[in-house]
Amino acid sequence: MSLIVGIEFCKVDSNGRFKLPVALKKQIITGDDLRFVIRKSIYDSYLELFTYSDFQKEVERLQKNLNPYNPDAKRLYRRLTQANIIELDANDRILIPAEQRTTTNINKDIVVVASGKFMEIWDADTYNNIDNDNFDYVASAEKLLHNVQNTDCCKVD
Repeated sequence: MSLIVGIEFCKVDSNGRFKLPVALKKQIITGDDLRFVIRKSIYDSYLELFTYSDFQKEVERLQKNLNPYNPDAKRLYRRLTQANIIELDANDRILIPAEQRTTTNINKDIVVVASGKFMEIWDADTYNNIDNDNFDYVASAEKLLHNVQNTDCCKVD
């Protein structure tokens, strides 16, 4: 899959389903495979939604890079592969498993954020409060991106 771009605000119905926005669906659905994999993020209280094929690549990458005989690697692998396979239904809805809704406080309003090769699913209130910690994006960009050499990004013709 190529890069996914976009942010969408959605509603979760009483059964835990939300309609996959058309703008995102057009970027990720290729062929007849309507399977997805959903897991809880290790970074924050949100879910990560992969296409099935992209999750397979993620697992292959983990298997290649993590030593299965190292207890810490084994534990990380277990956590990163602890996920559910779900399918897009006939109405383009995705069912978020109840346990995953509970652990991320997802109730009714969600935000689906494209994050490169997967999508993040946030409870809307949690997402809207991300920036309440006075995070300095400029200082972080200068610190973390200072060695990035991208001459195409800022050209003026």
